[in-house]
Amino acid sequence: MTTSSKKTETQATVSVEDAGAEDQGAAQAGTSTRKSTASSRVTKSTATKSTAAKGAARSATKSAAPKTNAKAPAATSADEAEPEEEPKDAPEVVEEEAEEATAGGFVVSDSDDDSPVQQVVSAGATADPVKDYLKQIGKVALLNAEQEVDLALRIEAGLYAEHKMKENPVKDARLRRDMELVIADGRRAKNHLLEANLRLVVSLAKRYTGRGMLFLDLIQEGNLGLIRAVEKFDYTKGFKFSTYATWWIRQAITRAMADQARTIRIPVHMVEVINKLARVQRQMLQDLGREPTPEELAKELDMTPEKVVEVQKYGREPISLHTPLGEDGDSEFGDLIEDSEAVVPADAVSFTLLQEQLHSVLDTLAEREAGVVAMRYGLTDGQPKTLDEIGKVYGVTRERIRQIDSKTMSKLRHPSRSQVLRDYLD
Repeated sequence: MTTSSKKTETQATVSVEDAGAEDQGAAQAGTSTRKSTASSRVTKSTATKSTAAKGAARSATKSAAPKTNAKAPAATSADEAEPEEEPKDAPEVVEEEAEEATAGGFVVSDSDDDSPVQQVVSAGATADPVKDYLKQIGKVALLNAEQEVDLALRIEAGLYAEHKMKENPVKDARLRRDMELVIADGRRAKNHLLEANLRLVVSLAKRYTGRGMLFLDLIQEGNLGLIRAVEKFDYTKGFKFSTYATWWIRQAITRAMADQARTIRIPVHMVEVINKLARVQRQMLQDLGREPTPEELAKELDMTPEKVVEVQKYGREPISLHTPLGEDGDSEFGDLIEDSEAVVPADAVSFTLLQEQLHSVLDTLAEREAGVVAMRYGLTDGQPKTLDEIGKVYGVTRERIRQIDSKTMSKLRHPSRSQVLRDYLD
């Protein structure tokens, strides 16, 4: 050990003893543990006053620690171990970390803007759901013929095990567990075969866009057909799965379009007839250079001309009454259609005045006479009543009601009453 180290150790020991003496005089009634803690705190405060003292205490701790442990094993650990284990360079480490944070982080200056810097973080999803879906299904690799057969074998084994489990429940726990593993493996194989062929559905759904259904809806309907194809695929035929699945996917998409694409649903068999008529009509338009007549279409389709016209009527798409018209779009299609049931304002006002005049004329009659006329001709509720019905109301015979009606009508024909009503007949 060098002379400087010995001097440093002696200074550190004296410092510890002085600090312990001061602490003992300040708290005589305290326990030995409190004394040790106080002396340690005083030692740390003394050590941090100067850089030279910190360096000397650090070197003294490194060189004197094993020597102290060897010579005085019976010393109290509270007085010696705590000053040695306390990291003396903790303030320097904190200062260095603060300097690094200042250098690489935020620096406050007059030129800094008060608003935080906006950072755009790219998330996993985008605004285009189709793009997200295509990106997701593109992660699964395509399968070759051998892999398709292997997956089909596992699917078949899983379906067979599931069928046996439902038909005859297995009592043996070990056998049941083995069959459940086979079923789970078959389901995993089914999902793998499905996910590897989702791109086939997208390629087929593209051909049916613009016909009344959204692209994503077409994909979902095609996926249902793909699921059916996975369940029905027979690998023993020797064909690739995509060749077989194409027909199921097309059928699912066309059936969905027949059920959902039109505002007014048309039966599937009629949709097939409409599509066939449209194909023949396009072909004859190219061959003849003009629109074919119903008779020509009927001859080509083996139908009657009347049936062709009826099918063409079913194939028409409805037009919205809110369809804008004109270059500016300031008018709608519904503005050009006459409402035959609408009431003309002039006629409505004239009818209201006529009702008021009728009631004023009836007020000049007796109560029973006015009531009989009003019920006989439906002036109250618009429903004329028979003589028997009116007779039951007043408790008289139908003949008496007829007499009252005839007498009342004679009074109403008098010019003093009929003149105000005659103007409405012109």
